[in-house]
Amino acid sequence: QALAALGLAAPDLDPADTSPHAFPDGGTWRTEVPSVEGPECLAEVLKESARLDVPVHRISQGSGVWMLSDADITEMVDACASRSVELCLFTGPRGSWDIGASTRTDSGGAGLRARGHDALAGCVEDAVRATELGVKCLLVADEGVLWTLHRLRERGVLPADTTFKVSALIGPVNPASYAVFEQLGADSVNIPSDLALAHFTEIRRVSRTPMDLYIEAPDDLGGYVRMYEAAELIRRGAPLYLKFGLSKSPGIYPYGAQLRETALSSARERVRRGRLVLDLLARHGADGGMSPLGSRLPGPLNRFPVTDDKD
Repeated sequence: QALAALGLAAPDLDPADTSPHAFPDGGTWRTEVPSVEGPECLAEVLKESARLDVPVHRISQGSGVWMLSDADITEMVDACASRSVELCLFTGPRGSWDIGASTRTDSGGAGLRARGHDALAGCVEDAVRATELGVKCLLVADEGVLWTLHRLRERGVLPADTTFKVSALIGPVNPASYAVFEQLGADSVNIPSDLALAHFTEIRRVSRTPMDLYIEAPDDLGGYVRMYEAAELIRRGAPLYLKFGLSKSPGIYPYGAQLRETALSSARERVRRGRLVLDLLARHGADGGMSPLGSRLPGPLNRFPVTDDKD
């Protein structure tokens, strides 16, 4: 209104840019706190979210299933269940941590992808172990791993209600590649935080798979801060997970006790950043449309047909 009085009013929104999709519960957005690396970090997130009244639909971990003991995973599953929060753990191993040198070159090589049959098998082992301990969401950074896990889900090796989330480090940047991830079995897809608003609309013309988006990205993903765009990102990108990342913070993968204080303080700060985003949405009159807490399933999605393999 202040700008309009000066002759600087914003142009009217184009209804054609509004996403026609929503979560099955009717909501257009959910929340996620990433980089919650173990039970102690999770306890900080849950405590801080209660103190600041930040609703949390999902927490995700980046170091991988293999960095957690069975007791750690069970404690996290139980803590999340007590608050109706979805727990998402990363499958591994991944190329950025093995002996492959190409990931350390300027080109980045194959990045996080699973190098070789043994790495693929390791990801499957992580998936089976985690789901047997009650984890219902798995983070994936390789197209082949995603398709393999989806086939195992179809065969009943993994529970039918297991969901797969594509990592931001292999996230698609055009509508065709986004649709391919959906067809391969993705239930939500991290897209890079530097996509233009028009790209959100383009993706929504071909796919309704939920998007995961860092509203504030860590530095190794660009360090972008898009808080003021949150309302428009929801309008164009729904159904959308608002990820409360943290720029200007040291990397903590793979996490260990040597990084404890950094992990705990950054976990608390991610929740506070979430409160800032929610306050902005409220001030802009755009805080409606949140999914009910406890909602996690994406609804029906398009998949490539899974044919019978040799028995």
